[in-house]
Amino acid sequence: MTPEDVVSRLRSGMTIGIGGWGSRRKPMALVRALLRSPVTDLKVISYGGPDVGLLAAAGRIRTLVAAFVTLDSVPLEPHFRAARQQGAFELREIDEAMFMWGLRAAANRLPFLPVRAGLGSDVMRVNPGLRTVTSPYEDGEEFVAMPALRMDAALVHVNRADRLGNGQYLGPDPYFDDLFCEAADTAYLSCERLVGTAELTDGAAPQTLLVKRHSVTGVVETPNGAHFTSCVPDHPRDEAFQKAYAEAAADPGAWAAFSERFLPARGDEKSYQSAVRTWHEEQM
Repeated sequence: MTPEDVVSRLRSGMTIGIGGWGSRRKPMALVRALLRSPVTDLKVISYGGPDVGLLAAAGRIRTLVAAFVTLDSVPLEPHFRAARQQGAFELREIDEAMFMWGLRAAANRLPFLPVRAGLGSDVMRVNPGLRTVTSPYEDGEEFVAMPALRMDAALVHVNRADRLGNGQYLGPDPYFDDLFCEAADTAYLSCERLVGTAELTDGAAPQTLLVKRHSVTGVVETPNGAHFTSCVPDHPRDEAFQKAYAEAAADPGAWAAFSERFLPARGDEKSYQSAVRTWHEEQM
């Protein structure tokens, strides 16, 4: 598929999960395609980074479920900060482990899973809809009943994939991309390089075969498609560009110019990558 093919299957009002972690291995090419579409009023589920920031800046988010929204080297994503200060969308902020348990519950088609994370913290206060459950066994322990994080669609990015939907990560951390795919009704996998199935297993450790074809709806080859987030070992985070992004986000005029150059409504992923290369040449 192409990024545009994926977005053509998405609809306003959907619940969309976005894989990766902070400013690491985000499916940014798919997010940019989503920005060029009219799709809006989204419930977004994400260990948030610039995916959330860009969608927030464009006013596409109705509700956000997240444990954090960060650019890693920039602690708080600037567009997210601005949107929250303006009360632009509803935020459901939960503990990182609760988030993972919500994904696991959805992947296993369970309504919830019990977890200790969140007990004794303000997570329960800021999420008054959360409930607790008591163990039916003699220990009688109380747990948070973390509801399943079901999604209409998931968007994830990996290093390698085949045409069948098997996805491989080659970096230091799988994050939770496999759970995102399994927790969603449909899942779209973008990759740095599309390869034959045999190449995925040639000398690679079995645990690198993160995403299985049964949970994937479509595959998109998008070289450098995680930019400006990292996708090691293919490419590190583009810190210089991320800094320019964060600085532009602080000023409406600068952001308008940044958007016009890198995120035009009539653009595509090829024009984005070309604009980034030209920008780097200008910085030399």
